[in-house]
Amino acid sequence: MNEPILSIRDLTVEIPTRHGILSPVKGVSYDIGRGEILGVVGESGAGKSMAGNAVIGLLSPPAHIAEGEIWVGGTRVDHLAGEQMRRLRGKEIGMVFQDPLTSLNPLLRIGDQLTETMLAHLDISRSEAEARAVAALEEVGIPGAAERVGSYPHEFSGGMRQRVVIALALCAEPSLIIADEPTTALDVSVQAQIISLLKKLCRERGTAVMLITHDMGVIAEAADRVAVMYAGQLAELGSVREVLTRPRHPYTDGLMGSTPLASRGKDRLHQIPGAMPRLDALPPGCAFHPRCPHAQDRCAENPGPRIEDGAGGVACWFPMTREAVA
Repeated sequence: MNEPILSIRDLTVEIPTRHGILSPVKGVSYDIGRGEILGVVGESGAGKSMAGNAVIGLLSPPAHIAEGEIWVGGTRVDHLAGEQMRRLRGKEIGMVFQDPLTSLNPLLRIGDQLTETMLAHLDISRSEAEARAVAALEEVGIPGAAERVGSYPHEFSGGMRQRVVIALALCAEPSLIIADEPTTALDVSVQAQIISLLKKLCRERGTAVMLITHDMGVIAEAADRVAVMYAGQLAELGSVREVLTRPRHPYTDGLMGSTPLASRGKDRLHQIPGAMPRLDALPPGCAFHPRCPHAQDRCAENPGPRIEDGAGGVACWFPMTREAVA
């Protein structure tokens, strides 16, 4: 892989509570290269969004980074103070949230929001920022962009609002985009359009993208590599082709088996038994072993091996080896 835009090493996020310290992210390491889309997938509570919030500096106290390092474009960002991180956010790191209405100011016109973002991070005049705002809307496929810059967020459909949010995330020319469930609230046809747009902008601009989702279909369509998370830890990391067709971790295999395509011809979708453990009730050994059909005694006694670098691997004592799934 080329020189990484984002490099996370042994990241651990902790939340102190009255009952002890919880770790929603524990010992996570991965890289994202220029022009690459890394899909981060897992069930709700796996730690996907928490890892993304740690990168962009949006952890809500008392959550904090306890260990590890985060590097963006060669700059270490995990220890930056609030004002330093604010300057970096938007300029080097853009964010696309699940619900565009929560990230757009309902009282400001779209053009003003784009213009103010560019003026805050780029050394350009207001007239140039206004021209770039129109160009940004055109780039993400907003019809009649020159007229729509004067519109308010509520005057756009859900899919168009999400396009505006992508334009807002990209307008200051960041090297990294964190997209947290960007297609969840959209219908299938609009989802496909947003995924296609992200891929196009990623390739043309060389932007690195962390695509956080629970949808394996989105991962298969959009990502170059995939990081599978379970109970705050990486279960598997590798290319989309290898991970989705030859899953080595039983959890990844269960996720793939739960998709409609893998369950074709069966009366019911496959289901992973049980549920993800609470952070204050993690089992000893490998966190997945109570749900794992291949668990052995060692799995209940010792945590699985960690994926130490950002290249790839599997965090399992007894990884699966079998032919590619259909």
